[in-house]
Amino acid sequence: MPEQVAPPSAPDSTPQQPTDQTPQQPADETAKPAVETPTPPPVEQEAKKSGAKKALGIIGAIVVLLVIAGLKFGIGSAIGNFLNKDETADAKAGDCIAELPEVTGTKEEEVDGAKVVSCTSTEAAYNVVGRVDGQTEAQAKAPTSCEQFLKEGDEGYVFYNIEPGKTGYVLCLTKKA
Repeated sequence: MPEQVAPPSAPDSTPQQPTDQTPQQPADETAKPAVETPTPPPVEQEAKKSGAKKALGIIGAIVVLLVIAGLKFGIGSAIGNFLNKDETADAKAGDCIAELPEVTGTKEEEVDGAKVVSCTSTEAAYNVVGRVDGQTEAQAKAPTSCEQFLKEGDEGYVFYNIEPGKTGYVLCLTKKA
């Protein structure tokens, strides 16, 4: 409630009784009449509301994008790729790979859990001597897929990760000495 100031009473008049329940404050000779200033609108509450609306809008957009991505790429595939991350996807020449199942001749074996390790590690079993990206499964299985990276007399191994009908990468490996 705004402060109110009553004008000073005249010396010969009788004191007036207040008509409302607010206590009177002592009159000051230099008192000025009360001026009411308009209160500003509650801007902070509106700003908070609009901020909350923006946050909800952003969260809603993210949820919609996740649903669309799940439908387009397959929810199972997305979860599977997240849980079964390919630890050799960033391997390059000069890296080392941990022990893989022993494969002889032209035999092929599916491998889970292949990973890049430090070449000084006791786990290091293979040297990556080359990498070829953008290969189909047929190109990876060709006997010439790693020929350019192997020296004469080297026993080479081919490690690839290619989804059927798509392209992927081929790692050319030699047994670590």
